Parts: sequence; structure tokens; C-alpha cells
Amino acid sequence: MKFRILLVLAIAAISYSADAQDYKSAIGLRLGYPLSVSYKTFINDKGAIEITAGYRSWTYYNWFNFGGYYQHHFPIKSVDNLSWYVGGGANAYIWSFDNDYYPNNDYSSFSLGISGVLGLDYKFDNIPLNISLDWIPTFFVNGFGDGFGGGYGGVAVRYVLK
Repeated sequence: MKFRILLVLAIAAISYSADAQDYKSAIGLRLGYPLSVSYKTFINDKGAIEITAGYRSWTYYNWFNFGGYYQHHFPIKSVDNLSWYVGGGANAYIWSFDNDYYPNNDYSSFSLGISGVLGLDYKFDNIPLNISLDWIPTFFVNGFGDGFGGGYGGVAVRYVLK
């Protein structure tokens, strides 16, 4: 019964007819974990694809990742140009280790992750600027970081492309 209720709510949310965005594409930086370059483009009124490339450096390891996410946007009617979104995607990670700290490194230098996305998106009226705030929980399928990692996401600041 719970599944049927959730299914009906999901179908109703997806069929909601208001436009969820006020721009087509934007590029900029995602400030957070990790620091990333972000490109977001809408493929329809409510559906967007975001592609990221990020870098993280820590005392004993570094990593570089590529990610891609589908985001479904829902307008918040009480605030113009503000929407919330939910979605998912995948990431690929390339790791580099300090062998002095990890002398018996059993981890691979390549990992894959499956991610969910939950966030807010805002487009300013008078300037070509978009900001978003999101959380990207990730489940690592293999390699270093194997298992659930819940601390990803951040604030993205993007220039809106004409």
C-alpha cells in the first residue's frame, strides 16, 4: 500500500505542469566536497543534466572525479526562480595514495560510485547568475571508499549561458 501511495505521488509530481527553470544552461564552480567545475543544462522544462569534474587533496591521498547526474526540478511557488530538485547519477574516481601512509595498499586506484541528488536551485532575475545548494550521497561500488559516503555536495555558482 505504501508503494502505491508513493507511486501516485511520484506520478503527480512528475506531471506537474509549471515550468521549473528560468534558464537553459550554466557553467561555473561547485564549492564543496570536492571542489569541482560544473556544467548544467536543461533537457526539458523540468529535467536537467549536470556534469562535474572535481579534485580533492588530503594529507595522505588525492582524488579526481567525473560525475553526471539527472535532476528533476520542482518550482517553489512562493519564491520566483527557486526550485528544489531530486535525481541521481554516477561518478568515477581516480585515487593517488601516499605509499608511506598506506604501505600495504589493498585499494584500487579507481572507484565507481552511484549517487543520489537533493538540492535547491535559484536563478537571479537581473544578472546571469545561478546558484544551487545540494547534497549528493554516494555509494562506492568498488575500490577506495568502498561503501556509503554521505558527505558530498556543496554550493554551485554558475554563469548562465545565453
